[in-house]
Amino acid sequence: MGDVIEIKVEFKKPLEKMTAKELRELAINQLPMITGASSMTKEELLAKIKEVLEINDEDGKSNKVYKAQIKELKQKIQELRELRLKAASRSEREKLRKKIHRLKRQTRKLAMA
Repeated sequence: MGDVIEIKVEFKKPLEKMTAKELRELAINQLPMITGASSMTKEELLAKIKEVLEINDEDGKSNKVYKAQIKELKQKIQELRELRLKAASRSEREKLRKKIHRLKRQTRKLAMA
């Protein structure tokens, strides 16, 4: 009876920064347990998504959802750093540096959410 469903949702940006359209797409495509998402307002969608994902704003730990994603991004950054050290050409190193920069920016945005 007490089955726990593991939900894996990836966010491109924090929930509060998403538009109503983006939240609707998220609810419809990745969270099928939310019904009536197409007629909800942004505030209603935010509340329902946070309820389903068990995100609490009061405890200040709302980035629990993002922790796994941040960890994956940091692993990618570490792998890219190692590749960058082994890169032969300057242009290849520059491309890797830019990718690392972009990933670091994503981790900071998710951590601030």
